[in-house]
Amino acid sequence: MAKKTPAINSSSTADIAFLLLCYFLMTTTMGSHFGLSRRLPPMPDPNQKAQDQKVNRRNIIVVKINSADRILAGTDAIDVSQLKDKIKDFLSNPTNDPNLPEKEVQTIEGYSKGTYPVSKGVISLQNDRGTSYQAYIAVQNELVKAVNELRDDFSMREFGRKYNALNEDQQKVVRDCIPQNISEAEPKDVGKRR
Repeated sequence: MAKKTPAINSSSTADIAFLLLCYFLMTTTMGSHFGLSRRLPPMPDPNQKAQDQKVNRRNIIVVKINSADRILAGTDAIDVSQLKDKIKDFLSNPTNDPNLPEKEVQTIEGYSKGTYPVSKGVISLQNDRGTSYQAYIAVQNELVKAVNELRDDFSMREFGRKYNALNEDQQKVVRDCIPQNISEAEPKDVGKRR
């Protein structure tokens, strides 16, 4: 006569697996906030007529990244570590150089002095389809860092605190005085990686 092997009672195994799944879903963090924060322009009014806006060439700096991750800012080939200072000089135009962006005196609501010469500078970022993601993000970070440092400098002069320490109304004044104008073009397939 054959001997019977005892069977393992597995009726509660599915319940235990379900409870473990629920436990891990509730205790782990899923959301990680990485990425580039960009504010898109508002949608135009459908009744508004399209107007032809011409931008003066001196107000635009073109930053290009090729497929070999080399950076060209304006007419200069530069390293990513030099990009922030180049953009800060471009946007602030401290010597009123006629080759750098012009400034328009604007009335800033909430600003104690009333008016401020706001730069008309625009950063146009263009990259190749072969550009590495790391190089693209590094350039984006340097562009935003340049604007943030200009905002911090302005905040320290006017309010005695850095931009992030200001209240919402003061931050709006700083954003109006030091705008972040970054234009991104669609990637192009210019050349192969060498």
